[in-house]
Parts: sequence; C-alpha cells; structure tokens
Amino acid sequence: MILFLAGTSDARELAVELNKTGLEVLATVVTESAAKSLQEAGINTQIGRLTAEDMSELIAEKGFQAVVDASHPFAEEASKNAIEAAKEADVPYIRYERESQKFHDDKLVIVHDYEEAAKLAAKKRGVIMLTTGSKTLEIFTKELVGLEDTRLIARMLPRIDNMEKCAQLGVEQKNIVAIQGPFSKELNKALYNQYGVTLMITKESGKVGSVDEKLEAALECGIETIMIARPDVNYQNVYSSFTDIIINLNNQLGGK
Repeated sequence: MILFLAGTSDARELAVELNKTGLEVLATVVTESAAKSLQEAGINTQIGRLTAEDMSELIAEKGFQAVVDASHPFAEEASKNAIEAAKEADVPYIRYERESQKFHDDKLVIVHDYEEAAKLAAKKRGVIMLTTGSKTLEIFTKELVGLEDTRLIARMLPRIDNMEKCAQLGVEQKNIVAIQGPFSKELNKALYNQYGVTLMITKESGKVGSVDEKLEAALECGIETIMIARPDVNYQNVYSSFTDIIINLNNQLGGK
C-alpha cells in the first residue's frame, strides 16, 4: 500500500493509474473538494494536514511500503514532511513533479518568494490582480491594502473560508473574483480588461495549473507580471511522467 500526497488534478490522474496497476493507495488531501474528486474516482482518501510525525506514525500503523509525493509544486511544507517521514520510516520516497515551464518577456519579473513579490508590487502599485490563492493572501494585503494609488483584486476559489479571510484582511467584496478554473486565455483577458489590471501576480505552477494561459493573456494585454519561482526543495527520486513513477515503484518494492 502507498501513502499518496495529492490535491491537484494531475495527482488524481496519477492515483488512478497506480490503482489500475494494482498498487493500492491512500491519498491524503487538505480540502474536502480534493477528497471528493479522488473518492469519485474510487481512491481511498483521508482529509487533513499531516506533520512529519503524523505521516511517520501513519506509515507504521498502516504498513505503507512507499510514499509518493504528488502534492502541489508550492506545497513545500508537505513535501518536506513527506521526505522526513519516509526517511524515519525507512520506506522509499518518490516525487511526482509537474514539468517546469520557462518564460521570458520584458514585462515579466521572476522573484523567489511571496514576500519579494508583495514588496515589488507595492513599488509598482496600480490595479493588481493576485492569482496565487488564499493561503498567502495576508502577505500581500499587508503590503497592498490601503496603499495609495493601489487596488488589490484577489482571484481565488469560491469557498466560504476564502471569503471570510478576505473580509478579515480588508479585501472588499468588489475586489474579490471568486471563481474556479481552469481559465482560457480569452477568459483571463476578459477579467484583466474588466478590472483594468496593470499588474498580475502568479506562481510557476506548471502547464496543468494553466500558468501559460494566464501569463500569455497578461502579456498580450501589455500587463506587467510578477511570477514566483518554485520553492527550492531537495527532492529525491523526482519524475515528471506517470510511467516513470510506476516503474520506479515496482523496482523499489519488488516482491514486497
């Protein structure tokens, strides 16, 4: 049995492929919506954030033979916990990583983290559309809400907790775009034009995260973009194809 860190659409597809090959998985996710998607595909699923200790105990309790980390490219803490737990439990750790994309444009600036992005946005000001989700919203509201000549538009999933968080952090309803993707380039353009966006903030989540449509739309509209690079995590056994993951798992598990 495999402990499987999920939460994205491509992680769901990988979990299904593992099941098809006879590798039983228990997927762990943070949100109920992610759990529902996996459960509808017949994947055994558990909801809740897990520390490294939690994972280690779960591996021992359930007798997991390996850990497959297919968490989001920006779920840095979850990946580090999984690496530590696998090492502690002495089971193989395998990372599924979406292929990274390379972008180059005069209106595109790559930064290393959310804090750097927020401070740069505060210097540029204007109408800023934030598309990095709710988890790090406070980093941006601290720098941008109430700043002269600045309007922060927060685009995020239409969840009650997200709306409550916006209210707590001073993001007015008129500045919230509560919508679930994927977004076409045309829809991105329409949203940028509707709000008169002059700066867009995103993160390098990969093609599955529709980053290219979001970025291309912004650049075609002449909108400056700040892109947050993926966190630097010392992954081991990293693969970007389902086939390679399955082959590696079978090789490591052998006759277990």
